[in-house]
Parts: sequence; C-alpha cells; structure tokens
Amino acid sequence: MQRRHDRNASKNRELFTEQEKSSRINHAKRSVGRHEVQSWTTATKRSLCLMWQKVKVHLSMSFLVTVFWYCRRLYNCLAQLLKWWSSYLQRKFIKNLSVSPEVDLLGYCAREWKGDTKQAKHIREAYEDLFWRYHIKYLQQVKRDNYCVLRAVLFQIFSQGIPLPSWMKERDILKLPEKLLYSQGCNWIQQYSFGPERYTGPNAFGKLRKCMEALKTNWTEISSIKDHEERGNMCNTLFSDESKEHKLYEAIKFIMLYEVVEAYEQMKNREEHIPNLFSLLLARDSSSDPLSFMMNHLNAVGDCGRLEQVEMFLLGYLLEVKIRVYKLHKFNTEEFQVNYPDEYQREWHEISLLTEDDRYYHIPVTRT
Repeated sequence: MQRRHDRNASKNRELFTEQEKSSRINHAKRSVGRHEVQSWTTATKRSLCLMWQKVKVHLSMSFLVTVFWYCRRLYNCLAQLLKWWSSYLQRKFIKNLSVSPEVDLLGYCAREWKGDTKQAKHIREAYEDLFWRYHIKYLQQVKRDNYCVLRAVLFQIFSQGIPLPSWMKERDILKLPEKLLYSQGCNWIQQYSFGPERYTGPNAFGKLRKCMEALKTNWTEISSIKDHEERGNMCNTLFSDESKEHKLYEAIKFIMLYEVVEAYEQMKNREEHIPNLFSLLLARDSSSDPLSFMMNHLNAVGDCGRLEQVEMFLLGYLLEVKIRVYKLHKFNTEEFQVNYPDEYQREWHEISLLTEDDRYYHIPVTRT
C-alpha cells in the first residue's frame, strides 16, 4: 500500500514537474512572442517616423520650391509691368513734349528727304553743308503748329539760361496790360485773341495779366538755375504742358503789341529816333497802326497764322537776342543765313533756328 502510495506520489510529482516545465515553456514562448511583437511595433514606429521625416523634408522642399517659383513669377510679372508702365510714361511724355530730344542731323535728313526730286537733293545738300561747315551734328524737332517759331526761340532762351532783357528788369512787365488799357486808352485790346482759344471780351485784361505773370515767373526761375541738367528738366516739364507754354507765347505777343503802340506814339509825336524795324512793320497796309497790327497779324498767331519776317526782327529786338536762321530752301544764296534783327548789340546772346520752308522751325545743335 505504501509502495503504491509512493509510486502515485512520484507520478504526481513528475506530472507536476512536467506541467510546470510546460507552463514555463509556454510562458517563455509568450514572453518571446510579446517581445517579438514589441520589437516589430518599435521597428514599425521607427520606420514610420523616418518615413514621415523624409516626407516632411520632401514636402518642405517642395513647398519652398513652389514658393520660390511663384515669387519668381510674381517678380517677372512686376518687372514686366514696371517696364511697360515706364515705357508708357516715356512715350506719353515724349508725345506731349513740344520740343523733341536731339536726333542725328544727317539721319533726320535721310528719313525726311528721300527721293530724287530737285527739292530733295537741294535740301540734302543744305543739311550736309550744315554738318560739315557749321559743325551742326544734331537737331531738335519743334512741334509744327502756328506757335512754332515762338516755341523754338523761347525754348532755347530758357534752356541756355539767358536772363531777362535789360528793359524787362527796369520795368514791371506785369503792369503793361494795365498801362496800355488805362494810361494810353487802348480799349480795343478787349478784341485781343488768345491764339487757338479765339477769346475776346472784357476778361482779356485779366487773361493777359496771367500770361505776363507766367512769363516773368518761369523766365526768372529757370534762368537762375546754374545746373544745365536741372534747367533742361525744368524746360522739358514746362514745354510738355500745353496750357502753360501757350501763356508764354501770348505774353510775348502782347509785349510785341505794346512796343508797337509805344513806337507808333513816338512816330506820331516825332519824339525820338526809333529802330527802323518799326517803320517797316507800320509801313504795311495791313498793319499801319497798332489796332490793325493786332487784328490782322497778332490775333492769328497760334491759330491760323504765324510770325512773318518783319515780325521776326521785332521778336529778336524785344527779347534782346540775335536769332540766326538757316534757311535750307535758300541754300547757295545770300539768304541762306539770316540774322533777326540785322542790327544787334554785341552783348546780346545768340540762338539758332533752321527752317526748310519759312513756316516751321527746328533747333540746330552745334558740336565742335
């Protein structure tokens, strides 16, 4: 009995031992399985983290490349827009500028005077003579209207910084309209016409005064500028504003009228010697007195007429400048080069014009 009991106990112990071993083995297997799962999970997480980091780097690079591309496109678009706007403003400015920038003299001649006609050959010969003999290398084109000669003369006076004439410094030109109207009783100046405006009426006096103010202010201001480039910029600004420059021309016209009135009164009273140019001007049937001079000549200037040759003498005399004109259609004659006035003071400044037909004028530019 005892032996049987011992055998049973021994068997139970062996069975327990085997169960314990099996349990341990199973536990070990489960531990190994959990470890493998944890390792796989960790490895997966690491792979995903590395992959996400690579994706983030790639996305960041793609984003930066995209942003750079769009910024570059935007920059190019803005550059093109700025270039277009600058060209537009430049074209608009040049279009409005009544005196164009310098162009090559012979190049201009070749463009404008093509063909084999007798006139074209004659004008080309005149341009070549200007280029080689007189060292005139460039040309500034002047707007072709009925203010053309006044524009060409005033532009050069302003761009060269020529000061006011001595007589304008001694007298207040702002009071000339008032003096003509009230002191000399010229009520007919209400019929004065302002070029293309064709304005006449009781307000003519006020408009004339504004024109005189514009002339004196701009002339004084521009002539005081010593820097040539700055003075040139101011001239370009002034001569691209049609309203402002027309006031200058009307002021010059009125000064011409005022001087004719004074010369006419002196001739009637035989007070003193007057320049011969006034005798020539008043000797015309169409301008035998100041009123007819205004009605038949000055009122048309800027509208449907322009200054005639005798009035060019008066213009140079009043502004105290020697106006040298090259008349290309008179090439190889004594009238190829003419001075207005023909009698001038040595201290007067000189300006030059050239014309192809005595109607429109351009500005020659000399280079030695």
